[in-house]
Amino acid sequence: MLQTRAFGLLARLLPAALGPGLSRTACEGRGRAWLQPEGRDTGVQVYNSLTGRKDRLIVARADATSWYSCGPTVYDHAHLGHACSYVRFDIIRRILTKVFGCNIVMVMGVTDVDDKIIKRAHEMRVSPASLASLYEEDFKQDMAALKVLPPTVYLRVTENIPQIISFIEGIIARGYAYPTVKGNVYFDLQSRGDKYGRLVGVAPGPAGEPGDSDKRHASDFALWKAAKPQEVFWASPWGNGRPGWHIECSAMASMVFGGQLDIHSGGVDLAFPHHENEIAQCEVFHQCEQWGNYFLHSGLSADILPRSLPALLHVQQLQVRLTSTKEAVKAALADDFDTPRAIGTILDLVHHGNRQLRAVTKEPGGPRSPAVFGAIVSYIEQFFETVGISLVKQQCISGDSSVATLHSVVDELVRFRLKVRQYALTTPEAAGDARRQLLLERRPLLEACDALRQDLATHGISIKDRSSTISTWELLDPRTKHQKPGS
Repeated sequence: MLQTRAFGLLARLLPAALGPGLSRTACEGRGRAWLQPEGRDTGVQVYNSLTGRKDRLIVARADATSWYSCGPTVYDHAHLGHACSYVRFDIIRRILTKVFGCNIVMVMGVTDVDDKIIKRAHEMRVSPASLASLYEEDFKQDMAALKVLPPTVYLRVTENIPQIISFIEGIIARGYAYPTVKGNVYFDLQSRGDKYGRLVGVAPGPAGEPGDSDKRHASDFALWKAAKPQEVFWASPWGNGRPGWHIECSAMASMVFGGQLDIHSGGVDLAFPHHENEIAQCEVFHQCEQWGNYFLHSGLSADILPRSLPALLHVQQLQVRLTSTKEAVKAALADDFDTPRAIGTILDLVHHGNRQLRAVTKEPGGPRSPAVFGAIVSYIEQFFETVGISLVKQQCISGDSSVATLHSVVDELVRFRLKVRQYALTTPEAAGDARRQLLLERRPLLEACDALRQDLATHGISIKDRSSTISTWELLDPRTKHQKPGS
């Protein structure tokens, strides 16, 4: 289960139909011209698989940005590739929402009936519906453990069969699909002409499916599959059967968003043929030139956050850097969600703050502002909350390497708190009113230290200040207890 690896993964990773117009200024993309949307410019440059380059992200409405996400086929547990993809898109969604002011309406399609589900259910001697329900719930728990926000709505194939049948009927009526005497319905790929192949630049024929001898052309793909013996099925105008894989996402996305979609996301392995076929189906059904404006694809490797988490917790501050850091971070996120550059900028601020705290111990008379310290701590916490990371809230798993990682993280945090506390209590060469003024100015730092201790206590971590120079902590867990002195 991914839940047991959630801390480790996080350490490595960090609705009406919307109908915007399309600008007549066409940009050359893959397959044919890409039409730049009209609407609200978010200020973000995003890598768009339709064009193979970074494009300005323009959405129809900031208050209802439409996003369709291909969800899981629920026949087995989620794997690391799923986790990587969904975590990446979750971070992008959080950034667009919290940094660039987009209110995202996200629909996620769940494939709860297909060949794999039917085969696995037969092997386990359970119904396809019960198997799909089991693994859908498993997937949701995994995503929750990874702090991936749920979509606005989940749509399941089995709950939208009438809408899918109606969508297929519309494609047939427009002359782009045909039923067969065996009860199958296929998309006529040749009728699409050179408009097919927008994501991959060429138009290779999709792989043939078993029993497809009644196709007109080998590259045609199934919209409706005639029922086989002992398979689950639904009644349709073409006979008993079930939807093909590609049609379900097109029908469900169109049901919510209509004939125009801002963002479509999924793993890079879905670009062809799944997303390619979605585009073909939707553009012929809606009779539009461009159904989805931005296709975002995620690979299955490469970390999005630095591996050394303890460094992230040496969080200190300075007004001279804070404003420029905020601007640089926002610029990085606007450049195709460049989180490594954003985090590098934040770490520069952290390291600079560390140097300043060390300077305080050597030159205690130097002027420092507790308010600035507090502002920078607050900003850094807000940034990581924005991308869905709150290290102190992660659960400790017995027998997992995350135990040692958590101890190291708390060690660093307690050492940082002790440094701040020492600075707040130290008033060398000051007496009388001057000393009282210094203590008054530094009171917010002591209050922040107390608040941190209280917050950690709610998660089973007890910090005890033995003196002004020594702090210890204890992990209050029935399975394992740990006590170490602070540095």
